[in-house]
Amino acid sequence: MLPRIGNGYDVHRLEPDLPFFLGGIRLEYRLGCVAHSDGDCLIHALCDALLGALALGDIGVHFPDTSEAYKGIDSKVLLEKTYGMVRDAGYRLGNADCTVCLQAPKIGPYIGQMRQVLAGILEADVEQISIKATTGERIGFVGRQEGVAAYATVLLYPDK
Repeated sequence: MLPRIGNGYDVHRLEPDLPFFLGGIRLEYRLGCVAHSDGDCLIHALCDALLGALALGDIGVHFPDTSEAYKGIDSKVLLEKTYGMVRDAGYRLGNADCTVCLQAPKIGPYIGQMRQVLAGILEADVEQISIKATTGERIGFVGRQEGVAAYATVLLYPDK
């Protein structure tokens, strides 16, 4: 078995008066994600990266937005289930590198907490989890605060 690399991407529309979850924590903000689950864009991208690394499809294959079982579900549960698939396939996380595209709110103060939450689920050290943020420079759907996007890349190693 060789190391495997996967990448993931997710996007959610932002609307007023909805809860806003990102990286496994709730942020207080006037906008939140429209979604079938809790709408945690960062975790969804991370799930897709993990699944993609092992050619296991995508998050929609395993947790369809047409299923009532996943309506409003905490995305941390989806990540736990996804990482369980990774472990069942005989792999473990080497590292994850994530980028969040969001005009507002600024997430810098929350990145440390997000890294800790994700590391805990992924049986990893915090140093193995990178989260970066960028704005849309006020252009495009991110810049107009119409949505949030996230990218994730993971490296998986065979578990010896």
